[in-house]
Parts: sequence; structure tokens; C-alpha cells
Amino acid sequence: METIHKKDGRLHIYVRQDKYKGELKSHNWVGRTYINGKQKVISSGTTNLEEAIPILERWFDELQLQKTDNIVENPTNTSENQAQHEQVNNPAIEQPSKNVVKEHSAIANDDVQSSKKNVAMGMLDKLKNLKFSNLKGSKNSSESNVPGQTPKKNKAKELFQKFFQSKVSKMSVAGEEIAGLDITKEAIRVAQVSQDKEENWILDKFSYRLLDQEKIAENILESKDYISEEISLAMANAKITSKNIALSIPVTSAIIRVVTSPLMTDEELQKAIETDSLWENLVQLTDNLNDYSIFHQVINRNSKNNTMDILFVASKLSDVNAYASIAKKAGLNPVIMDVRCFTLKNAHDNTKFKSINKNENSVILELGLDENYVMIIHNNIPIITDIFLRPQEKQHLLDVVNDQIPTEVEAVIRRYAMQVKQAITDYEAKYENKITSIQVVSSLKNISFLIPAFKKNLPTTGFVNFDPLQSVSVPSYNNDKIPNNNKSTIASVLGLAYRKLDVFGYYKFVTAVKNINLLPNRDAIRQQNKLKFLSGFAMKGVAGAVAGIYLLLIIFSYFQISSNNEKLMEFDQVQMEFDKLNVQFSKLAKKRREMQKSLDLGKMINSNQASSYRTLAQVTRSVPLRVNFTKITFDGEDNLIIEGMAFSDQDILNFISNLNSKSLIEQASLANMKVENSEATAGNNNKKGFVINCKLKAT
Repeated sequence: METIHKKDGRLHIYVRQDKYKGELKSHNWVGRTYINGKQKVISSGTTNLEEAIPILERWFDELQLQKTDNIVENPTNTSENQAQHEQVNNPAIEQPSKNVVKEHSAIANDDVQSSKKNVAMGMLDKLKNLKFSNLKGSKNSSESNVPGQTPKKNKAKELFQKFFQSKVSKMSVAGEEIAGLDITKEAIRVAQVSQDKEENWILDKFSYRLLDQEKIAENILESKDYISEEISLAMANAKITSKNIALSIPVTSAIIRVVTSPLMTDEELQKAIETDSLWENLVQLTDNLNDYSIFHQVINRNSKNNTMDILFVASKLSDVNAYASIAKKAGLNPVIMDVRCFTLKNAHDNTKFKSINKNENSVILELGLDENYVMIIHNNIPIITDIFLRPQEKQHLLDVVNDQIPTEVEAVIRRYAMQVKQAITDYEAKYENKITSIQVVSSLKNISFLIPAFKKNLPTTGFVNFDPLQSVSVPSYNNDKIPNNNKSTIASVLGLAYRKLDVFGYYKFVTAVKNINLLPNRDAIRQQNKLKFLSGFAMKGVAGAVAGIYLLLIIFSYFQISSNNEKLMEFDQVQMEFDKLNVQFSKLAKKRREMQKSLDLGKMINSNQASSYRTLAQVTRSVPLRVNFTKITFDGEDNLIIEGMAFSDQDILNFISNLNSKSLIEQASLANMKVENSEATAGNNNKKGFVINCKLKAT
């Protein structure tokens, strides 16, 4: 490590050559100093010392100004000190300006969330004053000073690239055929949808299988064999032939957060993720980061505040692989792994609610034995709040069998409704939007009795059973499969069926929650389908090229007609020359066939002795015209067995007589003869098969 001292020894500039997981991560020049007894480290983003020194010196000057103006405050904040300590001791972190600044937990306790926000906002205030342009390195600075290059041209170029990419991406998304698979403890549901000319959805294929609860373990992942068999039956019943499927994991198996960080480009963001510095500081998971499958998407960039919001979705790799293995065991190919709450939102986005004002934000409440949460969709972004129920409280909900609600169940519903009301109140206070209706999704058979009880506890809020089929056409052959009293049970599988494989990042331009995929091999799947899509483009190009070539050939042929007609006038003379040459060719072809026949007979003799070939030559000369060989066997000593077919007995006798007249054959005799029907001869005449034994003379 080479060290250069600047600023009277208070700024140390050195080359960082850290290895992270055995791989060399950086050669950049790095600056280090101490403020209030705390070490501060930053990367210049460049390997050129002359470019790095002014960048690091500006950073040092800004830190001194912050110290003078008392910007660095609250030294007793343990969370902040811990983040700074991790920043100093983690060699994989290249740019501390990309560390944690704010964190919104969608599923967390309100008090814990509030304290985290206060800590994060304090860190955000300190990072706001940094000039992020300095952290991009001198490469970007030099590019901005290129003569003749203006920001307007760069912006126009960027807009054109985004426009082209969005168009190509939209085409690729529309071309993928995927089936939805919803796995719950109650049932297996599969669905496949299509669109008509007006882009209205049609439920083409749908089927479900109610599960035998005696065969289901407490953890559904422990019943893979039974679940995979039921999936295969459901796919067969629905007549779904596509092997590509989208499935989901429960909300309880996922971590969903919206975190805020300093504004970064996509390249800077990717670099921070590759070094594991981003999530370790923004999210701070309790387990090892490598144990999770992580999806992220930038959902908002605020250039005014130099911040951006990132949707963070993660799940344990063990859970993701377990659900994927169930589908693979059923012979399917998982290409998308979503979270159940987002599948409901996808079903919501493709449904036109006639009972809800379009200006109001929508709310979805999932109520069940396994999943209980309220999801408020604000500006197309879900805000999720977990609802806590004890096991005995869940059991109490099952005890409702009619309109008469037992006292203990009323207490459970009252506590449940209080949590829902708290989530709605917090949202209304923050965003100043009124919530008047909640769409309920539930697989409980007694949900029709529970909804009035919820209305009683929240009289100003309407509860409606979620109907995901309001704007979906259902063919007559699927009508009997749809439950009439509670259609919300198919909302998740419909949301999965709407999913398309996004290989070019189309949903980057729309919304992140339509693009979630937690499969560990999602990049390989995207690349494979990207090549498939591009090959389709290539095929269209080839087809166009072939059509162009044919057009040119037609034009060329048109001009060659007169020339060809003149050549055809010499046809008679050419025909005479051809006939003459053909006679010569026929004679040569006959000789060639005779020679080839001798060669073929020679291949039947497995001997390299000269006498064998002399004998073969005499046998060949003894064959009459109407005799054909099928097999010759030579024992290597003095016996030769000839098998073949002849048109008559006399032909066979003539062949034997010819053989006996040869000098190398002591005796030829008929060993066997039978009549065979040969369809290859004209008129289906009967041929006679024969076997002749030839004893050769000793040499």
C-alpha cells in the first residue's frame, strides 16, 4: 500500500488494493482522515493520482467545513456509530456516500420504525451536503468539458435510448407465455390468461385441487411429493401445456422494505451491491447476506434532495429453492418467483373496480390462518402492515358458523380491526388521503359472516369481498370452476398468470412491483429468453432478406427470358449429342456394375489368400444371367457356401454345372432349395432360393 500525505499530514491518500472473497476489488486512490476522533474513509473512484488528489482534497475541505458548522451531531446515536464503524472496518465498501441514509420497513413495529427513521434522517442530513458529483471521479468531469458536447444533447440521447428500450422491452414482455401456480395449505390453483384484440383479459385455462389436510404437514414444504402430484393433476385438468410458470412465496417468508439512499447512477448502485456494502448498511439483516435471494428496484429518484427510494425484497434461499423444487418435481420450469402480496396487487391492477372512486387509493386486506396483513396502494407503491394474530385467535375465527358472532370472536375481530385502523390512520395522517373501502382477500369459508363484524368495528370504512374477475372474461367451460360466494381465492393465481418475463427491463419504466423475481438464477433465465427474443428478430430479418433476394431473382429472371429462348433453339442439336454420349455412358456403366459386383463378392470373403480370390473369380464367371447372390460363406479351408436366388431350376443347374467345370472347384452340389415370393420383381413372379456347397481342391 503506497501512502501520500496531504493537508499538513491530516489527509492520507493511499492506493486501496482490497481483496473481497478472494477477488481484487479496487485499485482506486482512497482518502482517510479523522474528524472528532473518528476515522473517515472515501474512494476517489479513479486510479489516476493527479485526478484523485483534487477530488479527495475537496472532500477533506467539506468535512472541515461540516466540523466548523457543527453539522456532524448526535455522537451518542449508537446505530449511526455502528454504521460508521462498519464503514471503516469493511474493506469492500468503496464509497461511504452510498451508505444507509433512511429506511422504511413495510412490515415492522411502529415504534421501532419511528426510531429508525429518526436515526436515518440524521444521517441523511449529513450526507445531503456532500457533492455527489465529486464522487463520480474525474472521468465524468472530463466528459462534461468535451468541446461541442452539451447537456441537452446528452439528455436527448438518453431519452431516445429509453424510448427505444421501452418499445423493444414491451414487445418482448407481450410475447412470453407463462402459467400461474398458487400453492397454499388449502388448495393448488393454476391459471393461464390471454388478451383479445381490445386487450381485455380472458381466463383461458383454470383448475384447482383441494388438498387433503391429513396429508399436509404443518410446514407445507415438508409435503413435496403430495403437493407436486396435485400440481401435475391440476395442470392436466386445466390442459395447460406450457412448462414455464410463475409462483409465489408467502409474505411471512419475505422481507419487504422501501429504503432511501443518496442519489446514484445505475452503475454506482450496481457497484455498491456487488461489494455487499449497500444492503449491509441500508437494511442490516440479522443473518448472512449470502443466505438471501434479493431483488431490488429504484422506484423514485429525487434530484432536488439528492436521494432515491429503493424497493428491497428478500427471502431466504432455502425457502425460494424449496418452493421452486416443488414445481420442478411436477415437471415444470419456474421462471418467476413473486411474493403473494404483490400477486394480489397485480390482480388489483388488472381489475377495474366499479365500486371504488378512481381518485382514491386502494386497500387490500388478506385475512386467513397463515397470511394477515393490510396493503395500501399509494401512487402504485404498496405500503404493507403486518397484522398479528395468536394461534388461538386464528382458531376462534374458524368457530364462526353463522351471523351470531361468539363473544371471544368479537374480541379477536375488535383487536384485528384496531390494527387495521391504526395502519389506515397512519397513512391518512402522512399522505392526507382518505381511505373509505377495503378489498378483502380470504380463503376462510366463513368470510361472509366475518365481514359484517369488521364493518361493525370500522363503521366509516367499507369492506368488500375482492372480485378479481370484474374485468376478466370467463369462458363457459370455466364457469363451474369459479366459486360464486368468494372469488377472492383466485386473486393470487390470477396475479401470477398476468406476469410476463421481463428480459429487457420494460417494467423499469412502469413500476418495480410488476418485475419482482426472487429466483437465484433469474439473470440466466432473462439472458436465455433475451436470446430467444433476439433470435426471433433475426428470423424476421432473415425472412425479409430472403424475400428481397427472391424479388431480385424474379427481376433478373425476367431479363434472362429472351436469352434463354435463343439457347432453347439449339435443343435438337444438343439432344443428338446427348444421345450419342449416353450410349457410351451406358456401356461404361455396365462394365462398372460388373466390376462393382465382383468387388461386393470379394467383401464377402474374409481371407487374404490369393487362392481365395482366384476361386472367387471362377465363381463369378460361372454365374448365369438369371441368378443373383445374397450371401457367400467361406470357412477359411476348403468349403464355400453360396446362397442366392434364381428364376428357375434350370438356372440353378446351369450354375452348378458351370461351377463343376472350374479348375479350383472339386465338387459343387445343391444343399437346399425353396420357393420365395419377391415383390421386387415385375408381376410378383416366384423366385427360387438355393444353397450350394462347393468343395475346393487342395492347393
